[in-house]
Amino acid sequence: MSTITELARLLQLASPTLPVGAFSYSQGLEAAIEAGVVHDRASAEQWIGELLELSLARMEAPILVRLIEAWRTDDAAGAARWNETFLASRETSELRAETVQMGYSLCALLAQLEDAAPLVAMEEPSFPAAYAYVVARWGIAPQAALVAYLWAWLENQVMAALKAVPLGQTDGQRVLLSLGARLEAITAEVEALEDDDLGACAPGLALLSARHETQYSRLFRS
Repeated sequence: MSTITELARLLQLASPTLPVGAFSYSQGLEAAIEAGVVHDRASAEQWIGELLELSLARMEAPILVRLIEAWRTDDAAGAARWNETFLASRETSELRAETVQMGYSLCALLAQLEDAAPLVAMEEPSFPAAYAYVVARWGIAPQAALVAYLWAWLENQVMAALKAVPLGQTDGQRVLLSLGARLEAITAEVEALEDDDLGACAPGLALLSARHETQYSRLFRS
């Protein structure tokens, strides 16, 4: 596959137009806004940045790396094991439901585009498992796929903040510039983690996500 084609497919996979429903989730951000923890650009940047570094980069992203390697080497059992590990790491029912729904949607989309039999055979594929399968299937470089995954998550968080804080478009771009500059270092840290080092630490996210499940008025599903 040419570099240009690989880039085009990576952009397609990380695009907010990918029909997996990512836009309908805030991953606890809405509850943080309701609680007053996030209320302006600075607090939104702090919340999103800490989740990126202390949660996503410590568990979800390194599991994604392992899922990509499993699919690239046709290790379906390994992919299933890491998928189960990721699902077990979800702190609340809505966070677990989110990744299962997005994984199902990406799996269904891929099944309509080309062969997705190994992924379809997996019980409750999470979004990282489905994303990793597409990366392997389309021959996308693992490091580029990891950066795109982190960027897509970051962009979705900022889009949620624009709607719910609310923030202006310029403030949103400032947050993206600031946090986007951290991705190179975060990517290196993710790739260096050993299996025994995996483990997120975001108790505030867990508490606020649980509270969000019964929040009276809300825009997002998580």
